[in-house]
Amino acid sequence: MPVIESGLDTQSEAYAQNRQALLEAVAQFRAIEQQVLDTAESKREKFEKRGQLLPHERVARLLDPGSPFLTLMNLGGYKMHDDRDGTEAGGGVIAGIGYVSGVRCLVSASNSAIKGGTVTPSGLNKTLRLQRIALENKLPVVSLVESGGANLNYAAEVFVEGARTFANQARLSAAGIPQITVVHGNATAGGAYQPGLSDYVVMVRNRAKMFLAGPPLLKAATGEIASDEDLGGAEMHAGVAGTAEYIAENDADGIRHARDIVAKLGWQDSARDRRRGDWQPPRHDAQELLGIVPADTKKPYDVRELLARIADDSDFLDFKNDWDAATVCGWISIEGQPVGVLGNNGPITPRGAAKAAQFIQLCDQTRRPLLFLHNTTGFLVGTDPEHNGVIKHGSKMIQAVANARVPKISILVGGSYGAGNYAMCGRGLDPRFIFAWPNSRVAVMGGQQAGTVLRIVAEAKQRANGLEPDEKVLDMLQQSTAQKLDAQSTALYGTARLWDDGIIDPRDTRTVLAYVLDICRQADDKQLHPNTFGVARF
Repeated sequence: MPVIESGLDTQSEAYAQNRQALLEAVAQFRAIEQQVLDTAESKREKFEKRGQLLPHERVARLLDPGSPFLTLMNLGGYKMHDDRDGTEAGGGVIAGIGYVSGVRCLVSASNSAIKGGTVTPSGLNKTLRLQRIALENKLPVVSLVESGGANLNYAAEVFVEGARTFANQARLSAAGIPQITVVHGNATAGGAYQPGLSDYVVMVRNRAKMFLAGPPLLKAATGEIASDEDLGGAEMHAGVAGTAEYIAENDADGIRHARDIVAKLGWQDSARDRRRGDWQPPRHDAQELLGIVPADTKKPYDVRELLARIADDSDFLDFKNDWDAATVCGWISIEGQPVGVLGNNGPITPRGAAKAAQFIQLCDQTRRPLLFLHNTTGFLVGTDPEHNGVIKHGSKMIQAVANARVPKISILVGGSYGAGNYAMCGRGLDPRFIFAWPNSRVAVMGGQQAGTVLRIVAEAKQRANGLEPDEKVLDMLQQSTAQKLDAQSTALYGTARLWDDGIIDPRDTRTVLAYVLDICRQADDKQLHPNTFGVARF
């Protein structure tokens, strides 16, 4: 058995520096998460006066006690749009994958404690990503809804693409994936179609309201006067319009109804019943992951040190290491689940790209999921790489990544630059799941490199025009470009723009991977029963 022998010196100064830098990065994103919770918590009195639970309490009650819950994109929209202080991170939506009545579901809840749960462009894009995750992984969807609808400051940005969320709901239903929605408060205008397009609707008596036009708009448009309850209350929708299947007495009762519905779906999670055989934990402590990847992305490290702390029994079978050592390929298992893994020990060479493409095809052939551990400056550049077909072989690798039929999971553990990000299955290559360590960086190139490139171009242009280059201007251009790209490459910047599905603590990497691999396996085993229309209502 090829067990990885670790050479990590946990007593070294470099290890201590790396560990401290990563701990500070973890503390930073955890503080932002806590800030969002604290902001919601400050609205507790207001919610209690209305007899309501806070949004995060609704989610907690929905989930099976003590079961795992993988939060998704919890910092989406961080300091974007109206979010000036970071308290609106999450895009107005609390979301993740967890167990409801023993069934693994995608769970989504309007964060109505913050700006009424109104939808920003970030929130819309987050919802679209969640719908894709549900479809790819055949996960029932449970939504806890209370929203003021689109944030009118950004109405033009969400209006056209907002229709895509409704189209996706129809397609989920047609594909045979159940959608259960509990309406806790207002769901107006376009927001009313979200429960309307669900397969099961629960409304909370005297609190939930659904209408295309509320009383003020109705009076302005037609002159008709109607109360909220008469126009779109729970009793009307359950007893008259037939839009709702169930009336709940309060938030908790609505969640009980949702749990009961999920329990009756016949959607048993086979993952809990299926043994994957005996497996051994890694031989090295997950805590040591904090000190492996250098704080300086230009410093090398051996990705096998990381694998030794996430693979069952630290067992790793290398593939063609003698052919190319910079792109590491091989097989591991995580909690008994076999995985083909690709990592970086430097830039991607022509040989490394050809090797990776071959490896991906072999994994596709044997239905092995693919795990990409990003830490690369990109493809190797220079005369020699060009002569050896770096474009040709790089294209092979991207072809293989794009067309592989097995689940692909990416973890950004360091830098992920240029076309290397594409070849290692960055967001644009549609991984099933993609997560980021808090120290990671994603950009077209490093800031310093970009600044130098623009300086050279600007200087050449000035000389071509017969001008003597101004060194101060060139210095300023170089520095400002470097600062801009560096600021736009951080993990927080990327996760805010949904370039990943969330930042994770490096020590949780194995746990997260085991969970999502199980989700992928269950999806591949699950036989859906689609219909041709998706119309669930009379």
